[in-house]
Amino acid sequence: MTVFSGAGISAESGVPTFRDVETGLWAEVDPYEISSADGWRSHPDRVWAWYLWRHHMMGAVAPNNAHRAVAAWEDYADVHVVTQNVDNLHERAGSNQVYHVHGSLFEFHCDRCGAAYLGEVPAMPEPVESVDPPRCACGGLIRPNVVWFGEALPDRAWQQSVDAVINADVVVVVGTSSVVYPAAGLPELAVASGTPVIEVNPEPTPLTSTATVSLREKAGAALPGLLQRLPALIG
Repeated sequence: MTVFSGAGISAESGVPTFRDVETGLWAEVDPYEISSADGWRSHPDRVWAWYLWRHHMMGAVAPNNAHRAVAAWEDYADVHVVTQNVDNLHERAGSNQVYHVHGSLFEFHCDRCGAAYLGEVPAMPEPVESVDPPRCACGGLIRPNVVWFGEALPDRAWQQSVDAVINADVVVVVGTSSVVYPAAGLPELAVASGTPVIEVNPEPTPLTSTATVSLREKAGAALPGLLQRLPALIG
């Protein structure tokens, strides 16, 4: 069983979406400037400050009923989670096989040598506009392990995600708009392979017309009882 999750599942925990955070200090900032490789090269202090604030916010929220339901399914099935989210809420809920196709805000590495950064990350109780990122022993700057505009998806996580979709008996797509590629192509791969696809989203998406079943429900309401409903849903 493979679960493909997007921002909607974490929004129910109070995690702000990318657009929600573009307020206050960053209200007038072009999102490309704070979420691209070019922006990092031009002003790493501003990019680091923005992601440090997101790291702080995401660390302060807890998994919700949807995350906990997915983790509980491991008692009954071999569950793989493919997520577009950069939070670690699936892991904190107890899921053991989680593949982050867009990276994670809870991992960091050097932008020069690529070495993982295991040092402390500064606390940020209030947002600020500029913070100098830590430096690696090689002289490079420490950056968040997230995928920015202009960067490729992580090879290992992507291949694990493709394998999880190809080998699944059922794919549950939850809380994603299904418009961000190449990640959005994974549910389409399941559809093309004839694998049952269950979409959970309060709003219609481009996937709705081809999904086996599309449930107009929030993740926190739909997922806790979904395993019991599966036989009736997919026949």
